[in-house]
Amino acid sequence: MTEDRAARAPAAVVGGEAVAADRVDALLAAVPARDREARPEALARAERQRRRWATQVVVTDELARRACAERGLAPPGEVSPARGLAVSATDVADLGSIVAVALAHSPAARALLAALEAEQTVPEQAVRDYYDRNRDRFLTREALRLGADPYGDLGPADVLPYAEVRDEIARELRRAVARQAFFDWLDRARVGVEYTPGHEHPGDPSHPDHEHRH
Repeated sequence: MTEDRAARAPAAVVGGEAVAADRVDALLAAVPARDREARPEALARAERQRRRWATQVVVTDELARRACAERGLAPPGEVSPARGLAVSATDVADLGSIVAVALAHSPAARALLAALEAEQTVPEQAVRDYYDRNRDRFLTREALRLGADPYGDLGPADVLPYAEVRDEIARELRRAVARQAFFDWLDRARVGVEYTPGHEHPGDPSHPDHEHRH
């Protein structure tokens, strides 16, 4: 007897409203498993964890949609599960796989992050301090051509002028602060989320497959 999809339990409940398990299924179908374990029990465990991981991505989208509505932001477009494939290794390393894929997958998450970034103000002294501490990042082409030691004594002619790179530094710092604000928002927003069995957070120690990775 096949499962009655209409009566199927949701993946989670957010603010008293169900998040359909079909949304998790759609993401899983678009993001193939990374490694196919040879042992059936290992494969089964990996698939259970993959479903929990995908649930977190979908829940992040749902929470972001609500946050956008609360902020009066323009309604975000519909998610495209296939966008979950377009995630760079750098983003995964910097953001973690759940947030990196959520931002690729969810127009609402991207809209919220953009709004948070627009709210950030980076003090001029912070921008200048970054430039002074990381002069190796701003070597001129000539200095690079001559093989200047980026961690040695650099002269004024070896480093791009502050005025030339100031805006780029400010954007980078503002982006970093916005990402931290996004993390903080997400930690607060998902406190009240209720997950159905099989959809818990991958690192939740209450289930036997739990694991914790950054």
